[in-house]
Amino acid sequence: MRIGNFNLMSYRHLPNDFSKTNESVWVNFDTKLLDPVLLCQDFSDTLDEHEYAASVGFDMLGMNEHHGNGYGLIPSPNLMAAALPRRTRDAMLLVLGNSLALYNPPQRVAEEFAMLDCISGGRVIAGFPVGTPMDTCYVYGTNSSELRDRYYEAIADYFRRRATLERVTGGPLASQQRP
Repeated sequence: MRIGNFNLMSYRHLPNDFSKTNESVWVNFDTKLLDPVLLCQDFSDTLDEHEYAASVGFDMLGMNEHHGNGYGLIPSPNLMAAALPRRTRDAMLLVLGNSLALYNPPQRVAEEFAMLDCISGGRVIAGFPVGTPMDTCYVYGTNSSELRDRYYEAIADYFRRRATLERVTGGPLASQQRP
């Protein structure tokens, strides 16, 4: 069995009366409640938690993508994952994940994963959820009737490039193959 540390990075500093004065931490979260100093500290604390988990033997460090809510404050899990390889050695980096329907072109995600996999020495586990309607439709304005088709097209393109070893970038990274 393997064990992992997964962190959505929820906002930990809501007022005590939050549930009485606000409708939701998810769909219509009032970003005026965010204290920028505390938010910056939360990003640092989340990275510290992942580093600690790796130091005590966790097999995987996981993060995911959410937008516009207090439940998950990591809009780019790739950036969080990129901060970990230099300070951890063995734990896999589970990026679960990038909602490919939000990226145009989705090739950008393939490039970032290829780069992250090289930086980490082949420790990336890439996950590709469709995305929640809150993230993809409400926050980004994506037409909900197009969401699944955009996702299927993007995921097919990603795996086609990976299977054929087609270049995913104009630079030296030829694929997301493990080193």
